[in-house]
Amino acid sequence: MTVRRSAAALTAALAAVTAVLGGAAPAAFADGTPSPVALPPGLYGTKDPQFDGVFRQSLAFLAQEKTNVKPAEQAIAWLAGQSCADGSFTSFRADTATACDPKKLDTNATAAAVQAFVAVGGHADAIKKGVSWLKSVQQDDGGWPYTPGMGGSDANSTAIVVGALAAAGEKPADVKSAKGGKTPFDALLTFALPCDDPAGPGAFAFQPDPKTQKLYANADATAAAVTGALGKGLTATAGPADAKGTACEKATTPEQAAHNGSAYLAKTLAPTGFLKSAMPGATDQPDFGNTADAVVALAAAGQTQQAKASADWLAKNAGAWAKENGPAAYAQLVFAADATGADPNNFGGLNLVTALNATGPAPQTAVTSTPSAQTSHSKDDDGISVWWIVGAGLVAGIGVGFLISGRKKNQRL
Repeated sequence: MTVRRSAAALTAALAAVTAVLGGAAPAAFADGTPSPVALPPGLYGTKDPQFDGVFRQSLAFLAQEKTNVKPAEQAIAWLAGQSCADGSFTSFRADTATACDPKKLDTNATAAAVQAFVAVGGHADAIKKGVSWLKSVQQDDGGWPYTPGMGGSDANSTAIVVGALAAAGEKPADVKSAKGGKTPFDALLTFALPCDDPAGPGAFAFQPDPKTQKLYANADATAAAVTGALGKGLTATAGPADAKGTACEKATTPEQAAHNGSAYLAKTLAPTGFLKSAMPGATDQPDFGNTADAVVALAAAGQTQQAKASADWLAKNAGAWAKENGPAAYAQLVFAADATGADPNNFGGLNLVTALNATGPAPQTAVTSTPSAQTSHSKDDDGISVWWIVGAGLVAGIGVGFLISGRKKNQRL
């Protein structure tokens, strides 16, 4: 989670088109373009927040909680002020005096905010209302889409909601759809590829192909679904060692599906240590955000050896990426470091805690850390893992910028 995958990081501009395609893809700028909206005080990052403001703020809080840092009251108040009347969140509300647009309600932002409020403490009403809204938009299959009413459930959204439910003290297995009585785990199992799938044995798909219903292995969706199937959230910690190794087995339970998904990730990461991302027209290149999400998933599922190996790769190579992409990127690296027992104060020479804190208002409290080789950072730009599911023709026609989530619906990763 998811991100991460998200993870495994929906634009209003794409809403009508992606509804026709049966999917949704969030986006965010990452080219240094000045924000077209005034950046509100209290917000982390300097780039346009309209596609990921709530999400990056929430990830920042979660990472700070991991490192014993309490965000500034101004920052917490900003996130609380983004809530809609019914407890849901959109990606960003420039004018909080205006009622939320139902077409822009965002399950991912809401689920991330719920987890963030649990992390910072207090805000019981916001947590309760957020969870209540998430339950109200659960689909018949037990899962969630990115935007309610626009497309079917997807693995990434369902997984991040599981994390929110668990963080809030709910039992995800008891949260059932009004029609059919399906749970989030039932939904996640429908995205799991069988062991005899030649392209991705044991992996998860983002969602079925809207035309053929075929499942295509998706590394980012797999990372999110593994943590979700284990009933864990964005900041999942290491689980007991998986004695089954990387063998794939027929999955009839969430735990079995999580094992298969983590085995797929371990095999995929083994040759290089990182996942690859190919943007349209570009050659394959490392996908730092999705790799960080995969590290958390592997650690949570007990694939300790590969989790540590990929965390080491991130420590050596992800510094420039994090600096460019800002708070959410730093947060993802904090999650990866924490899940594998690495030191976020010295992650390949980079002090992730100091760097993250510098992207927002000065926190109330901060840990005392050993200075590292790279502790001086100005307020950086925001970023999040690449989740995008729009077809190549749509991407070419619309030309969206950096995409938040890593969701490639019909592509094998």
